[in-house]
Amino acid sequence: MNIKKKSLAILSLLLGIFIAGCSSNQDTNASSEEEGYANGDLLVEASWVKEHKDDENIQFVDMRGEGFEAGHIPGAVNMTWGDLTRKDYKVDGFLADGKTFTESMQNIGINNDSTVVVYDGGNSLGAARLFYALEYFGHQNVKILNGGYQAWLNAGNEVATGKANPTKGNFQASANKELQSSQEEVKNNLKSDDVVLLDTRSDAEYTGEKVRADRGGHIPGAVHLEWKNSITKNEDGVPVFKSNKELLKQFESAGIVKDKKVVPYCQTNVRGAHTYFTLRLLGYEKVSPYEGSWAQWGNTAEAPIEK
Repeated sequence: MNIKKKSLAILSLLLGIFIAGCSSNQDTNASSEEEGYANGDLLVEASWVKEHKDDENIQFVDMRGEGFEAGHIPGAVNMTWGDLTRKDYKVDGFLADGKTFTESMQNIGINNDSTVVVYDGGNSLGAARLFYALEYFGHQNVKILNGGYQAWLNAGNEVATGKANPTKGNFQASANKELQSSQEEVKNNLKSDDVVLLDTRSDAEYTGEKVRADRGGHIPGAVHLEWKNSITKNEDGVPVFKSNKELLKQFESAGIVKDKKVVPYCQTNVRGAHTYFTLRLLGYEKVSPYEGSWAQWGNTAEAPIEK
C-alpha cells in the first residue's frame, strides 16, 4: 500500500513538471511573438547608433529632402529618393539601373562590406526607399534608424553641420530579380491564389477618387493597406514602427500571410518600398514590389483596373 502511494506521488510530481514545462514553453513563444520582430536587426534605435557611430565600416545615409547642412548625425552623407530614379524614363520614379546605382552609392562612400544605416525625418518613407534599393542591388547589411533624425535629436545626441565629404566607395550592384515584379508578372498573377497584390496608397487613390495617372482605381484583386498604418507616434511624439504584434495582426487581417508572395505597389514604389521594409522586419520572405506601380499600370490603356 505504501509502495502504491509512493508511486502515485512520483507520477503526480512528474506530471506536474511536464505541465509546467509545456506552460513555460507556451509563455516563452507568446512572449517572443509579442516583444520582438522576426528580423529585428533591420531596425535600430538611436541608442544603437550612438554606440556604433564610430565603427570602422559603418555608413549613415540621411534621406531627408532638406536640412542636412543645418544638422545631421555625425559622419552621415545625404541623398534623396529622387537621386535613386532613372532620368527621362517612360515610367515616373522608376529605380535607377545597376550602373547608375553603383556610381551613386560609390559617390556617397558605400563599400560592399559597409553596414549602411539609413534615416530620414522620422516616418522612414525615404529611408525605406533606399533600404529596398540596396537590398535589390545585392547589399547584405542595411538597417533603418527607427524614428529617424527626430529620434536622434530627442535623445539629446550631438549633431554635425555643413556638407559631407565622403571617400569614394567600392560598392558594386548585383540585382536580385526576385525582389522586383514587372508589369507582365503582375498581369500573369492576377488570379493566382499564391500571390497577394498589396496597394499601399491612400483610400482616395485606391478607390479612384484621386487620380494620379491617365486612369484611377486599383489593380484587380489588390487588397488595400496604406503604408502609414505601420507607423505610430511614441510618447515623445516621434513616428516609429508599431509593435510586432500590432503589425502582424493588421497584415494577417488583410489576408497578407507569410506563405504567399506579397507584391506591394503604390504610385512610384516609394510607399511600396516602405511596406517592403515592414514585411521584411516581420519575417516575410516572399516580398517582391511592383516597381512600375500605378505610374505604369494606370497609364497603360490595356491594363485592367477596378474601382
